[in-house]
Order: sequence, then C-alpha cells, then structure tokens
Amino acid sequence: MKIQKVTDENLFRNDMHSLAIIGDPGCEGLGTVMMQTYANALTEASKEDAVLVVGDFVPEGRPDFYSDVCSITEIISKKDVYALRGNHDTGDYDNYFGLHSYAVEGPLFTLVVIDNAMRVFEPQGLQLLKNELEKDSVQNVALAFHIPVPNHYTANAVSVQEYEKLKEAYAQHKEKMKYMICGHVHSCFEDEADGIPLICTGGGGAFIEDVSKDIKASDVEHHIVRLFCEDGKLRHEFVWLRGMPYAREEEDAINADMLKTVVGNEMTAHLKYLAFAEEAETRGYVRVANLFRALAESEYRHARAFYTLIHKPQSYRESVKEFVPGEEYEYTTLYKMMAEYAASHKYTLTEQAYRAAAKAERVHAEALKKAAGGETKAAEKIYVCPICGYVMIGENAPDRCPVCGAPERTFEVFES
Repeated sequence: MKIQKVTDENLFRNDMHSLAIIGDPGCEGLGTVMMQTYANALTEASKEDAVLVVGDFVPEGRPDFYSDVCSITEIISKKDVYALRGNHDTGDYDNYFGLHSYAVEGPLFTLVVIDNAMRVFEPQGLQLLKNELEKDSVQNVALAFHIPVPNHYTANAVSVQEYEKLKEAYAQHKEKMKYMICGHVHSCFEDEADGIPLICTGGGGAFIEDVSKDIKASDVEHHIVRLFCEDGKLRHEFVWLRGMPYAREEEDAINADMLKTVVGNEMTAHLKYLAFAEEAETRGYVRVANLFRALAESEYRHARAFYTLIHKPQSYRESVKEFVPGEEYEYTTLYKMMAEYAASHKYTLTEQAYRAAAKAERVHAEALKKAAGGETKAAEKIYVCPICGYVMIGENAPDRCPVCGAPERTFEVFES
C-alpha cells in the first residue's frame, strides 16, 4: 500500500533520508486538470524516500472523493505517501488516513505532523511535539501542519494566540526545530517564524493564486518541495513541475490518438453550440441561446480535460513563446497555400475565409511576442470583429474592421 493509514503516533523509518512534500492537490476539485498536476507531483516526488501531502487531498470529505484520490495515488506513486489533514479533509478522513497527528523518525531527521485544519492546534498534536523534542535520538525536526502560522506574506494564517500555543510546545528545545512546513495557500513562499525557516507549499494540484503584491500567480509554477540532508544540515528545494513528469497515458500511442480525436470532437461540439447560440439569440430565443452557451462551455471543459493528458506544460513565458511559430506558419505558409488552392478551383468563399484568417493570425503572432516579453499593457483594449475574427489592439477601435468592413458597434471588447 502506498497510502499510509497511520495507527501508531510513533513511527520509525530507517530508509527515510529524504522527503517530498505536495500541497493541496484536490481542494478545488478532482477534475482531470488538477489530477494531472497531482500525477506530475507524485511522479517527481517518487524520486525521494517518502512523500507527505500537507492537506486538502479532496474538495470535501465524501467517501467517493477519498476513494478516487487514493486510487490515483496508489497507481502512480512509487513511494509511501503520508497524509496531513487539511481544512477540506473532513468526513471520512480517519477511515483512509488514520491519526491526525504523528511522528516519523528517520536516521537524519524526524517528521512531526500535527493537525491545525480547523485553525487550532489539537492538544494531542502539541503534546506529541513536546514528547518528540524531549527524545535524545531526535535532533532535527521538520514540523508539518496545514494552515500557516503568522508570517510576512499572507494573513490567511492561524491566530497569534494559537501560534503562542505552538511556540510554548517547542520552547524548551527550539534548537531542534529545523523547519515548519505548511500548505493551504495555493502558491509558495519561504519565510521565518520565530527564527525557524517556514516553507509554504500549495502547488500540487489547485490553481496557483496571487498571495501578495510580491508573490503573483504568474511568477509561480506548480511544484513540490524536497527535504533532504546535505553537509550535515537539513535543507529544502522547490522543484517546478515543468514538462510532463507523468506521461504514462500519453506514451500509449493508441490512447494518445484516441485522446486527440476526442479533443477535436469536443471542440467541434463547442463551436457548433456557440454558433447555434448566436443564431438563437438573433431570433429572440434568449433562453435557448443561454442553454447552448452553457453546453458549449461544458464541451470546452471536457476538451480541456482530455487535452491536459497530451499537453506538455511549460513555464508561462515558455508556453506563450510556443504559440508564436504556429501563428506565423499559418499566415506565412499554410493559409496562403490553401487560399491559392481555393482560388484555383474558384472556391471564392473558402479563399476569402483563409485570407481573412491569415491577416488575423499575423496580429496574433505580434501580440503573443509582446506577451512573451511581458510587454502587454494592462490598460490596452482588445477588439475582435465578430464577422471575420480580426483582432485590433489599442485604446480606440477603428470605425470599421479593416479586413471585412464590419462596423465598430459589432466588435467584442476584451479589457482587463
């Protein structure tokens, strides 16, 4: 069994020289997009001797959610996985993971897990920490809990009064406290609390979010944290989950081809429903239009889930740069060639569609280059012609679309 259901609060592992830490894989749902990230995290984490998930395995404590995430963990992880209760891990948590607070003593360091999922440190956990610190065999302690203690980056933390209880628990042996590790915040940061290094990691599945003006979502990738000993000291390292560490399902050629086919089918349905919604709205069927837009969104989300399994994510700027060559190829070569073929066979409407699209693709490429370099201005407005799809960027739109002549009043406006 990879999932460790802890029934004894004192565990010993002579093989634990390093630990991988994963934060918040499932609190925003167990959709394929989140679980692909979690699968990547588990694959990368399996390079260490053991794995700890610092809370929020699931969005809520239903048995089917626990069963699903445990099945994924069992299949993908190559190392034992320990759990820490998060604020979303309610309900049947005990049946799947056991005790809320426990200690795992290894040859180089001791992991102490204590519960503060409800924003209070459980007395049993505080007593456990005291007991572990009093042992002569325990010299290097990494303390893990879900919700951060007060820090310099986020107010989403336990109260000062609760923090004082924790400080009292380790006060007599503070020198043994080498790390405090938490999750809950869907990002990551390094800080100090009472002179002890504080590591916050919530990048194991949930969407990354802004923490403060200094820690933006755009600057953080999904990640795990490595904890290891080097030169006699306990150290840590953030590991970004770039590329696709978990690629088992894409490596099967038949499965990959089927996924690509399904992505195409779902996106075709998405387009069909959006087009029909527009037609319904022009005929006055507002409710029908609303229904089909909702269906279109659903089909897009299906496509996104399947696409996630065959897409190799990179960092934000690397991803943006990846889109540029495709846009350039379309307007310099592909659409030009197709337009010429259509013209030679007198397919006038097809030719017109290709030439209009090529002009838009040129603007796409130029805009993406700016975005990759961080040059896009937040104040800029983007106008899209609903007739031909041409994109116009700037504070003011032209009176008419320069490609098809559609009037400005029809343009769809995008602004941040």
